[in-house]
Amino acid sequence: MGHRIASLGTLEADLKSCGRRWGRRFGSVAFMAPKISTEKLFRRLQKVVAAVDLPGVPAGTFGKVWFVSGVTWIRYHVAFDNGAEIANVDGAEITDRKVWLAAQAVRDQEALERERAERRENARAEALANLATGPAAH
Repeated sequence: MGHRIASLGTLEADLKSCGRRWGRRFGSVAFMAPKISTEKLFRRLQKVVAAVDLPGVPAGTFGKVWFVSGVTWIRYHVAFDNGAEIANVDGAEITDRKVWLAAQAVRDQEALERERAERRENARAEALANLATGPAAH
Protein backbone atom coordinates (compact mmCIF):
# COMPACT_ATOMS: atom_id res chain seq x y z
CA MET A 1 0.00 0.00 0.00
CA GLY A 2 2.87 2.38 0.73
CA HIS A 3 4.11 1.70 -2.77
CA ARG A 4 0.85 2.94 -4.30
CA ILE A 5 0.92 6.15 -2.31
CA ALA A 6 4.50 6.79 -3.36
CA SER A 7 3.64 6.14 -7.00
CA LEU A 8 0.62 8.46 -6.79
CA GLY A 9 2.87 11.20 -5.43
CA THR A 10 5.25 10.86 -8.36
CA LEU A 11 2.33 10.70 -10.78
CA GLU A 12 0.97 13.97 -9.39
CA ALA A 13 4.41 15.56 -9.67
CA ASP A 14 4.72 14.31 -13.25
CA LEU A 15 1.31 15.73 -14.16
CA LYS A 16 2.14 19.08 -12.57
CA SER A 17 5.44 19.37 -14.41
CA CYS A 18 3.74 18.31 -17.65
CA GLY A 19 1.10 20.96 -17.09
CA ARG A 20 3.75 23.60 -16.52
CA ARG A 21 5.51 22.61 -19.72
CA TRP A 22 2.24 22.55 -21.63
CA GLY A 23 1.31 25.99 -20.26
CA ARG A 24 4.73 27.31 -21.14
CA ARG A 25 4.37 26.12 -24.70
CA PHE A 26 0.75 26.88 -25.44
CA GLY A 27 -1.02 28.94 -22.80
CA SER A 28 1.54 31.27 -21.30
CA VAL A 29 1.25 35.00 -21.87
CA ALA A 30 4.98 35.16 -22.63
CA PHE A 31 4.54 32.93 -25.66
CA MET A 32 1.36 34.47 -27.03
CA ALA A 33 1.37 36.47 -30.24
CA PRO A 34 2.07 40.20 -29.98
CA LYS A 35 -0.66 42.75 -30.57
CA ILE A 36 -1.53 43.30 -34.22
CA SER A 37 -2.75 46.38 -36.04
CA THR A 38 -6.50 46.52 -36.44
CA GLU A 39 -6.67 50.11 -37.70
CA LYS A 40 -5.56 51.37 -41.08
CA LEU A 41 -2.57 53.61 -40.32
CA PHE A 42 -1.06 54.05 -43.79
CA ARG A 43 -2.46 54.50 -47.27
CA ARG A 44 -1.35 53.20 -50.65
CA LEU A 45 1.83 54.89 -52.03
CA GLN A 46 2.60 56.50 -48.67
CA LYS A 47 6.31 56.85 -47.91
CA VAL A 48 7.32 54.93 -44.79
CA VAL A 49 10.39 53.81 -42.84
CA ALA A 50 11.15 50.43 -41.28
CA ALA A 51 10.85 51.09 -37.54
CA VAL A 52 12.37 47.72 -36.61
CA ASP A 53 14.72 45.28 -38.31
CA LEU A 54 12.77 43.20 -40.82
CA PRO A 55 14.06 40.22 -42.84
CA GLY A 56 16.48 41.78 -45.33
CA VAL A 57 15.62 45.32 -44.25
CA PRO A 58 17.49 47.12 -41.46
CA ALA A 59 15.64 49.61 -39.27
CA GLY A 60 15.65 53.09 -40.78
CA THR A 61 15.34 51.96 -44.41
CA PHE A 62 12.93 54.05 -46.47
CA GLY A 63 10.14 52.43 -48.45
CA LYS A 64 6.72 52.88 -50.00
CA VAL A 65 3.43 51.12 -49.24
CA TRP A 66 2.21 49.41 -52.41
CA PHE A 67 -0.81 47.53 -51.13
CA VAL A 68 -3.01 47.57 -48.02
CA SER A 69 -4.97 44.45 -47.10
CA GLY A 70 -6.80 42.80 -44.26
CA VAL A 71 -10.05 43.03 -42.36
CA THR A 72 -9.20 42.00 -38.80
CA TRP A 73 -5.42 42.39 -39.21
CA ILE A 74 -4.40 45.35 -41.36
CA ARG A 75 -1.12 44.59 -43.13
CA TYR A 76 0.93 46.29 -45.79
CA HIS A 77 2.98 45.27 -48.81
CA VAL A 78 6.03 47.55 -48.72
CA ALA A 79 8.78 48.06 -51.31
CA PHE A 80 11.95 49.29 -49.59
CA ASP A 81 14.73 51.40 -51.11
CA ASN A 82 17.28 48.59 -50.68
CA GLY A 83 15.32 46.50 -53.21
CA ALA A 84 13.49 44.29 -50.72
CA GLU A 85 9.72 43.90 -50.97
CA ILE A 86 7.92 42.49 -47.96
CA ALA A 87 4.26 41.54 -47.77
CA ASN A 88 2.28 41.23 -44.53
CA VAL A 89 4.13 43.98 -42.69
CA ASP A 90 2.27 45.02 -39.55
CA GLY A 91 1.65 48.71 -38.97
CA ALA A 92 3.73 48.62 -35.78
CA GLU A 93 6.81 47.65 -37.81
CA ILE A 94 6.77 50.73 -40.06
CA THR A 95 6.42 54.45 -39.45
CA ASP A 96 5.57 57.49 -41.55
CA ARG A 97 8.72 58.93 -43.14
CA LYS A 98 8.06 62.54 -42.03
CA VAL A 99 7.42 61.48 -38.43
CA TRP A 100 10.56 59.33 -38.40
CA LEU A 101 12.72 62.13 -39.86
CA ALA A 102 11.39 64.60 -37.28
CA ALA A 103 12.10 62.14 -34.46
CA GLN A 104 15.56 61.49 -35.92
CA ALA A 105 16.28 65.24 -35.93
CA VAL A 106 15.26 65.44 -32.26
CA ARG A 107 17.49 62.46 -31.40
CA ASP A 108 20.42 64.02 -33.29
CA GLN A 109 19.92 67.36 -31.51
CA GLU A 110 19.81 65.64 -28.11
CA ALA A 111 23.00 63.71 -28.93
CA LEU A 112 24.71 66.94 -30.00
CA GLU A 113 23.65 68.65 -26.77
CA ARG A 114 24.97 65.72 -24.70
CA GLU A 115 28.28 65.85 -26.58
CA ARG A 116 28.59 69.61 -26.04
CA ALA A 117 27.79 69.25 -22.33
CA GLU A 118 30.44 66.52 -22.03
CA ARG A 119 33.02 68.74 -23.76
CA ARG A 120 32.12 71.66 -21.47
CA GLU A 121 32.46 69.43 -18.41
CA ASN A 122 35.86 68.13 -19.59
CA ALA A 123 37.08 71.69 -20.30
CA ARG A 124 35.84 72.81 -16.88
CA ALA A 125 37.59 69.92 -15.13
CA GLU A 126 40.81 70.67 -17.05
CA ALA A 127 40.60 74.38 -16.15
CA LEU A 128 40.10 73.54 -12.47
CA ALA A 129 43.06 71.15 -12.58
CA ASN A 130 45.19 73.86 -14.23
CA LEU A 131 44.27 76.33 -11.48
CA ALA A 132 45.45 73.90 -8.84
CA THR A 133 48.70 72.74 -10.50
CA GLY A 134 49.37 75.20 -13.29
CA PRO A 135 49.18 74.52 -17.02
CA ALA A 136 50.62 71.21 -18.23
CA ALA A 137 52.65 72.91 -20.99
CA HIS A 138 54.72 75.14 -18.60
